[in-house]
Amino acid sequence: MAGSNVRYLLAGFIPFVIWGCFAIPLRNIKGFPSDEILYYRIFTSLILIWTVILLFRRKQLTVDIAYVKAVTKKQRITYLWQILCATVFLTLNWYTFIYAVNNVSLTSAAFAYMVCPLLTAFGGFIILKEQLSTLKLISLVVALISVVFLATGSFRDVIWSVVIAVFYAGYLVIQRKMQGIDKLNVLAVQFLVACIILLPFFLYQYNGFPQHSWFWIHILIIAIVFTIIPLFLSLYALIGIPSSTLGILIYINPIIAFAIAVFYFGEAIDVHQVYAYALLLFSVILFNWNLISTIFIAKKISNI
Repeated sequence: MAGSNVRYLLAGFIPFVIWGCFAIPLRNIKGFPSDEILYYRIFTSLILIWTVILLFRRKQLTVDIAYVKAVTKKQRITYLWQILCATVFLTLNWYTFIYAVNNVSLTSAAFAYMVCPLLTAFGGFIILKEQLSTLKLISLVVALISVVFLATGSFRDVIWSVVIAVFYAGYLVIQRKMQGIDKLNVLAVQFLVACIILLPFFLYQYNGFPQHSWFWIHILIIAIVFTIIPLFLSLYALIGIPSSTLGILIYINPIIAFAIAVFYFGEAIDVHQVYAYALLLFSVILFNWNLISTIFIAKKISNI
């Protein structure tokens, strides 16, 4: 059981490490419009993920199609609404994040993923009836204190952060609720729905394909490394851990993003920000303390 928990926890941990570094490729193509980056990110991801599924995962796709046909009409409609709502939340999260990184501030984008875990854990508690222990509630209070520390800055940054966080928290809660279908296939369908939603906007704004190889190299990197891989891992993690736990792991994202903003991009930092991020790190450990202690105890016993 402990080994299974480690696998799911690791699958939940890795995406936020990757996304914490997302500002680097985004800043490298800052000169391109945010909506253009979003369009080609999703279109490229769609092509790549369906190529993988059709070449290597046809059997699982066939199983899922048969499963959806076998369930009741009510359940199929529920799946449809879940996929549609999750896709809308995810697409809006991507756009607002890209815009914030390149047009508002990197710290506002990082701050969003400090607010998001609170909303995700709360959503999991209210909507999915996931139980939160006293220790987890205390960790959320600690996280809230850290958020208050950082909210003393720009009101505009805070607004953008909350908007980004609301969209991703909504996506996570819906994904946790949707069970029974292979996560990679769910992701592929979500990319398809996102393309259908965005296609009219793309055609209306279309001015020809970007000719810069620099842009396309980064779009490929964003599609593979910063979209398909981490999204699949986060959906896989939801099989074995509650959305509230995955929500708290989001704190890894802003900690890394904050470090990149300071040490890579040279953004200014003050003392209260250091304290806030230290509290965030403490809240992550506190929230997952029972699981962490179980893992270490199991490992110690296996070594005896």
